[in-house]
Amino acid sequence: MPAPALRPILYAEDEPDDVFFMIRACKHAGIESLIQTVNDGHEVIQYLSGQGKYADRNRYPMPRLVLLDLHMPDLSGFDVLQWIRRTPAVAMIPVLVLTSSTIQSDIDRASELGANGYLVKPGSPEEFVTMTKALRDYWLTQDRLSGKTVEEPVEAASKSAES
Repeated sequence: MPAPALRPILYAEDEPDDVFFMIRACKHAGIESLIQTVNDGHEVIQYLSGQGKYADRNRYPMPRLVLLDLHMPDLSGFDVLQWIRRTPAVAMIPVLVLTSSTIQSDIDRASELGANGYLVKPGSPEEFVTMTKALRDYWLTQDRLSGKTVEEPVEAASKSAES
């Protein structure tokens, strides 16, 4: 019997350069999980709800981890984080904020809304790899919650997205 495929990491980021550096850093860190990228908060909710182009769960499986930028167009990372934590079908997915903001009120708000961690985007490609290795070592290797199977909550998450 073949080994089950690793569930992907969902990376919500609107800056193409940051997406490039994250994917590069993941390769250098030996992260084998697929990185699924979305460009804005609405896409995060569609992905997690299995709506629209994300309805095919074979192609877009539930992620094991969400990396969430705070400052995205239309729907902010704060709004997305609040939706995730209020949506029972996806509330247990670990969410790490990955942003350029070092503002204490942003850190406090992300914590209050239920972020599992708050990471500031590194300033160089080398620092990005170092951060990504640390992310791998804890969230993808040691942490047992992020490896927990998340049932495919398409109906429940879809209903929550509509409200």
